[in-house]
Amino acid sequence: MPRPVIAVLNGPNLNLLGERQPEVYGHDTLADVERRCRERADALGFDVDARQSNHEGELVTWAQELRHGAGFVVNAGAYTHTSVALRDALVLATGPLVEVHVSNVHAREPFRHHSHLSDIAAAVIVGCGVQGYEFAVEVVAARSRA
Repeated sequence: MPRPVIAVLNGPNLNLLGERQPEVYGHDTLADVERRCRERADALGFDVDARQSNHEGELVTWAQELRHGAGFVVNAGAYTHTSVALRDALVLATGPLVEVHVSNVHAREPFRHHSHLSDIAAAVIVGCGVQGYEFAVEVVAARSRA
């Protein structure tokens, strides 16, 4: 029997983790993040489908496609603050959504303080670095079983 799948979606510029502003985002790459998510999910009996795009429409399509899985870990990057379309797709998810931000967005520019995803999220993990993704996988796993 197939294991439940946690979708890990990353938005614009997250493909540059490790290169882009390491003083803000750290030195881990997106490949490191995906590996850590897979390892944590595997230990909890889940699989991970990890995807990244710089294109809003592609993220929307993936959110629709993956909506019946165990849940979502989403770092929508700048689309967090701008994309009603992504929010509308993610609200259709049958499992829990955990919003993740590597940096503490509340200690940054004012435009980063508003999220179109927080009100539909089961949890929001902010400022824990890439370890926040592992926390998010744990939350999705726990809440999808509840």
